[in-house]
Amino acid sequence: MHMLPYTQEVIRLYKEGIFFDARNLELKYQMPVKRIEKFFEGLEKGKIFATRCNNCGELYFPPQMDCPVCRNNDMSWEEVSGNAKLETYTIIETTPTSFQKYGSYVIAIGLLESGVRVLSWLRIDDFTKIKIGMNIVLKTEKNDDGGYTYIFEAP
Repeated sequence: MHMLPYTQEVIRLYKEGIFFDARNLELKYQMPVKRIEKFFEGLEKGKIFATRCNNCGELYFPPQMDCPVCRNNDMSWEEVSGNAKLETYTIIETTPTSFQKYGSYVIAIGLLESGVRVLSWLRIDDFTKIKIGMNIVLKTEKNDDGGYTYIFEAP
């Protein structure tokens, strides 16, 4: 394991009650998505899909193929409207290293008309315009790496 040398700066920070460590962290992961492939196909076509349990009726976003409520795997797909109300948000001013190219950004939870809550970025031109309860719209878009994702926008 690579350890930082105890420079005067590191020692000074430690004495002030600040732990300092500088390491690069590269994270790679694989997620099996074959069972929810329709979700990603929908994003590419500008559509938002959720899944509904045919046994208990619960609606899920992001989609799940096994219901955690009744443990059933009889699920069906539903296209949902992107219209939502902003429930809560946070403005990220100090961005993680892997997001520094974006500058400050907003993470929001919106309640879709269908009743599901969605966690997503909120694109808005002026952070002072953000108000709890405001109308927002969940839209799909192509991201930098060529894949598709979803994001809230203020109308």
